[in-house]
Amino acid sequence: MTDAEIIDVLREYLWAGVWIASPLLITALVVGVIVGLLQALTSIQELTLTFVPKLVAMLVTFTLCLGFSSRLMLSLFETTVDKYIAG
Repeated sequence: MTDAEIIDVLREYLWAGVWIASPLLITALVVGVIVGLLQALTSIQELTLTFVPKLVAMLVTFTLCLGFSSRLMLSLFETTVDKYIAG
């Protein structure tokens, strides 16, 4: 395995990490902005009000995206790691 092949494999895995993490990060951002606007409009400054909705939304998003994430990781394993183990 050459240096270029190692860099290509690492690049693929870094992009896979971005694709896997992006739904969770986008969900946290959207829910955080919505809750922040709600808190600013109502002048309620409760700390748990920001944490609990984000946690619930991220758990729902994680559950919904679990199939996509596992398929992506499995395809990466089959195309990169499996090739180098077998040959």
